[in-house]
Amino acid sequence: MDKAERDKLYEQAKHWVLEAGEIIRRSLNKTLKVETKSDPNDLVTEMDQQTEKYFADKIRSSYSSHKLLSEEGFGDDLSTMDGVVWILDPIDGTMNFVHQKRNFAISLAIYQDGIGQIGFIYNVMEDVLYHVKKGEGAFRNERQLAPLKEHVHLEESILLVNSLLSCENNRLNHMKIQELIKTVRGTRSYGSGALEFAGVAEGILDAYISIRLYPWDFAAGVMLIEEVGGITTQIDGTPLNFLTENTAFSGHPLLKDKIINQYIELK
Repeated sequence: MDKAERDKLYEQAKHWVLEAGEIIRRSLNKTLKVETKSDPNDLVTEMDQQTEKYFADKIRSSYSSHKLLSEEGFGDDLSTMDGVVWILDPIDGTMNFVHQKRNFAISLAIYQDGIGQIGFIYNVMEDVLYHVKKGEGAFRNERQLAPLKEHVHLEESILLVNSLLSCENNRLNHMKIQELIKTVRGTRSYGSGALEFAGVAEGILDAYISIRLYPWDFAAGVMLIEEVGGITTQIDGTPLNFLTENTAFSGHPLLKDKIINQYIELK
């Protein structure tokens, strides 16, 4: 797509993200219907589903040739990233949404032929919108995010570590991770992958490790991080796969090889 097309698509998508956020905020006093998916901690609410349907209806009525890759069942069954693909997590951090009524986000990205063009991460309750257009910088509301600092030392880093350190296909060596945790200055876990990616892009966190992420968890976040000079790969250093489950390292390039080579051991 050319710049004019991308700018128009960006404005439309931004409007939908902000409108969906307002709908979610208005719903908070209602009684939530909460269900589980793969396990008792994998939650979904009717608001996840309603928000995804909102986007699916908007996209299909406005851009009939575009595809949707999403979490809650309203997307398309994709075997390729050819064409224009919207990648959506309607509420990233559903457990936070259910229990805290905060610390969750709408994550929306638009890719063309596998290349990110537009990305949004909207912290709904704080009304903070992280947004990016490829090659035009990453922003927190109206403020452009600075490039990641030139020098970074592992011992002075704040590391995000997803509390889930094992899944069906991958399991980290916990002894190595404990060694890494003792080496860095501190660790955090927000409970929303999208907000964790945004924190790394903003430079308030230095790296993020997760054993289990799906494209809707990271599609917008990796764009933000790339725009400020960061890097995102699978946890073994190989490229991400936008059609399946992934492990992930995201953060400052100077930390990538050091963490992966010294502390990451998959079993």
